[in-house]
Amino acid sequence: MGAKVIIVTDSTADLSREVREELGIVLVPLKVHFGQEVYLDSVTIESDEFFEKLTASSSLPTTSQPSPADFMEIYERLLQENPGAHIISVHLSSAFSGTYQSAVLARSLMEREDEITILDSKSASYGFGLPVIAAARMALEGSSKEAILDEIARLREDIRFYFLVDTLEYLQKGGRIGKAAALFGSILNIKPILIVDGEGMVASVDKVRGQRKAMARIMELLKEDFSGVPVNISMAWAHHQGNAMELCELAKAHFDVREVSYTKLGAVIGTHVGPGTSAIFMTRA
Repeated sequence: MGAKVIIVTDSTADLSREVREELGIVLVPLKVHFGQEVYLDSVTIESDEFFEKLTASSSLPTTSQPSPADFMEIYERLLQENPGAHIISVHLSSAFSGTYQSAVLARSLMEREDEITILDSKSASYGFGLPVIAAARMALEGSSKEAILDEIARLREDIRFYFLVDTLEYLQKGGRIGKAAALFGSILNIKPILIVDGEGMVASVDKVRGQRKAMARIMELLKEDFSGVPVNISMAWAHHQGNAMELCELAKAHFDVREVSYTKLGAVIGTHVGPGTSAIFMTRA
């Protein structure tokens, strides 16, 4: 049996407190700023409370990454409490945030940097949350660092996921789309289908008129990768789960679904996509 492996991630993996506690996953939270008020994502503000504040707020909150000092404090504590352990730290796409760079800088300032592996997920939400969960399960079973890293890489290649926003307002406020596009899209009920591409950037794979047509289009896109194979799905939503549940039932009608899991989109991801957003994550069973 190899050295103990400890899994660290950040709050944008959108892992519930229950999952983190059950699997021993260590969280480094990003911060959410409403004016002068600062909250730690998934620590001092949970998903539902955040979306209530968001819908009541006249201005969009801002988000910020953990500092290198935040990472150093956690890494040093974990290595002190677990002599001989190895840390695998998996984080939000470096194209979205400096979180990964903060972790890398923290490691470079430590004497025991060879005991820490840091991964840029090039993904967001359960796109890397699911590999983190798998890694934590393997760590609890005593798997080696190498086996866990191999499984994270395999899962990252296997996962496909699509986000469906309820409103274009938050993408526009966050600078992801222009004002004219947002206004035009809202008038015509245009629903962009969003992915995180291979470079870790948000991209729109299609724009469909109406929620139902958009959901049907997501099924077509998923069939390109998973037609005729058993799958597991994970559903995520921002404050309202209705669209996610509808998407889930549609997936069950189109695929051989073996397992379904659920999560809520947290404050940092939610700042950029807004309430009512739903997402589906699919892997081979």
